[in-house]
Amino acid sequence: METSLPPGWPEEVRPPGAPDWERTAVAWLFDLVPPDYRAHEVLRRYPVLLARFAGDHVAAGLEAARAGWRTLRVELADQLPPEAIEAAMGAYEREGARLAAAARGVEVVGGALRGERWVPRL
Repeated sequence: METSLPPGWPEEVRPPGAPDWERTAVAWLFDLVPPDYRAHEVLRRYPVLLARFAGDHVAAGLEAARAGWRTLRVELADQLPPEAIEAAMGAYEREGARLAAAARGVEVVGGALRGERWVPRL
């Protein structure tokens, strides 16, 4: 079992080589995508493909959060009070940070599912 994990490894996923690590990876990846994705047998059968779908989904969400953050003030400034705009900006920032962390997690978990092993640099 690996003792060293790459930066961004999700807490919910056991380390590669640990018993049931792939099961925890699949469960975590399914938690990142819409529930309807669970109906696709091909995603349950091929975790590497699930990682690809999860990566695409998270990347789209991250881009949407960034676009919302960039355009919110201009598009809704005359329709919302300033405190609502500020609260929404904060929500976009938090969601963007969450999705960026998820994207990194998908990257490293997907790599491990493909057989890549992380080697720490000194």
